[in-house]
Amino acid sequence: MPPSAEDRLRDIIEAIDRIEKMLTNCSQAEFEADIIRRMATERYLEIVCEAARRLPEDLKQQAAHIDWRKMVDFANRLRHAYHETEVGVVWGIINLHLPPLRSFVETRIRDGSN
Repeated sequence: MPPSAEDRLRDIIEAIDRIEKMLTNCSQAEFEADIIRRMATERYLEIVCEAARRLPEDLKQQAAHIDWRKMVDFANRLRHAYHETEVGVVWGIINLHLPPLRSFVETRIRDGSN
């Protein structure tokens, strides 16, 4: 049986939790210098983006402030143009875009994902 919307929401939260745990007390300079941490973070971002891509459209429409298309585009870049991934862009996504996504997903989980 394929994962449910709630399964995908939980995958998103789990990946965000792991990113946040890895980056606790980590500066951007430390992040840029640590290839292992960067690569692990990029992998978790791929999971976030893929799980988000597979959420039902009606669920995504409840969060018009989240640019779902850009998430898909970013995941494609990580997978297919990995050599062009800019560390500053990754850092910005982590700090600017993950918090509102987390908030939306936590609310959907709490309210039963619909």
